Amino acid sequence: MTETGVQALPPYEVGRLAAAVLDSVGSVVVGKRDSLELVLAGILAGGHVLLEDLPGLGKTLTARSFAQALGLDFRRLQFTPDLLPADVTGSFLYDQRKGDFSFRAGPIFTNFLLADEINRTPPKTQAALLEAMQEKQVSVEGVTYRLDPPFHVLATANPIEYEGTYPLPEAQLDRFMLRVSFGYPTAEEEWDVLRRRMSRRQEETFLKPVVDANTLQSMQAALEMITVEDSIGRYIVALTSATREHSSVLVGSSPRGSIALLLLARARAVMAGRDFVVPEDVKDVAVPALAHRITLRPEMWLRRVDPSFVVDEVLQATPAPASGALPTYATGQPAT
Repeated sequence: MTETGVQALPPYEVGRLAAAVLDSVGSVVVGKRDSLELVLAGILAGGHVLLEDLPGLGKTLTARSFAQALGLDFRRLQFTPDLLPADVTGSFLYDQRKGDFSFRAGPIFTNFLLADEINRTPPKTQAALLEAMQEKQVSVEGVTYRLDPPFHVLATANPIEYEGTYPLPEAQLDRFMLRVSFGYPTAEEEWDVLRRRMSRRQEETFLKPVVDANTLQSMQAALEMITVEDSIGRYIVALTSATREHSSVLVGSSPRGSIALLLLARARAVMAGRDFVVPEDVKDVAVPALAHRITLRPEMWLRRVDPSFVVDEVLQATPAPASGALPTYATGQPAT
């Protein structure tokens, strides 16, 4: 049992439930298993996920499907240019019957919030999510309201080259544990989408819950039991540090990127039913965890260099560790 009083499930049980959730979501989101695994890893790690891709590639469907499969209270908020911060957090309204002001909670008071097309609203409204995403609380008119766990934001965004979008501020990008893109399906996958649509004879899809909110918290608690050897911890630090020293980078990843790598690597391990992290777990999540935390030099944009290319180069240049370095954080021994 963790310090929060949540009973952690054993890794093999978490792996079984995670596979069942992915199978359920994969029944409606076709051909994106690798991307879906990354989204679920972000949720198990207790983080927030940014889905950035072209319109019509299943971002909103993915969010709704995960909420249904995880048995979470779900709300969708469409971000538009005229959306106000109070439309996100809620506001005080005058109650004529009571003769006083009462608080009306906004859509952020939920377990799973879909912030749809988050980059179509101005930065002031985007910033309304910051406190909730980081502190799991909302402050309105000097009053603070705690958000019930679990709380996750899955935001969708269209590329900033599209008209009518606002680039996300760096501070808000850093609040997302990882950024995932789906890309276009293959011809066979696209035909499978059409075939399934004709088979169910309706537009909407509905998934039965695989787990519930309490079970999800027990799955998340299992991550604290996953062993990370010192050599792998130092490998994570080396990868993050290398992004700051790369010649194409103006600002590299912060230590929050290292923490994201650690948590996501643990999530990948527990999804595989293991109670320990291997270097491949870190490599699998390095690009989605670090690329959106990197600011390139201005001239790199002219050369069409993408931050993911930088992370790929860092992965190739940084030697992966071998097993054998014991976790000193668990034994109480000083690191050497």
